[in-house]
Amino acid sequence: MFRKMVNLTGQFKHSKMTINLAILLSGRGSNFVALYSAVQRGDLQAKITLVASNSEDAIGLKTAREFGIPTAVFERKRFSQGSDYSDYMFKILAEHNVDAIALAGYLKKIPPVVVRHYRNRILNIHPALLPKFGGKGMYGINVHRAVIESGENETGVTIHFVNEEYDEGKIILQAKAPVYPEDTPEVLAARVLKVEHNTYWRGVQKYIDERNK
Repeated sequence: MFRKMVNLTGQFKHSKMTINLAILLSGRGSNFVALYSAVQRGDLQAKITLVASNSEDAIGLKTAREFGIPTAVFERKRFSQGSDYSDYMFKILAEHNVDAIALAGYLKKIPPVVVRHYRNRILNIHPALLPKFGGKGMYGINVHRAVIESGENETGVTIHFVNEEYDEGKIILQAKAPVYPEDTPEVLAARVLKVEHNTYWRGVQKYIDERNK
């Protein structure tokens, strides 16, 4: 079974084969930096060949350029037709020989035609234990506020495949984090973010290992 709850002190045994990975982000991209760090350590058997954003002002693009990684901007408003937008995404992804895509705080829905083409090759990280607290509008601080208001005593992160519906793709990996009575959404978000940084690369590596079997 693909799904697994991880012990964050454990290590995965992985293959030597690497994949070309694109990172899509909308803001500062702290999970992108965590993935990049895992690559640099040798824990993640991937090469980040592209970082793209829906906003040319995204801080994560500047960071990628500092790391020497090619960047691109996928802004829907630049295209009069949705098909032209999708074709441009395909073109850029192909130019950078992208095998798989990891979303790192990417706030735009991927066009369905792109999702279908990269079926089971687009991964996302969600700051809750899906299927709870997923769906449209459930991102960022909204998720943590909903978790607290529900009275949950634990939350976590979920790495999953992206399909045509928000947060409904097959789960690859989950990791837990506690919720305390005194937590604010901001405090909980900071705690969960630490778990995200220590989990996302593990989920991507698990995907790579399964792919290389």
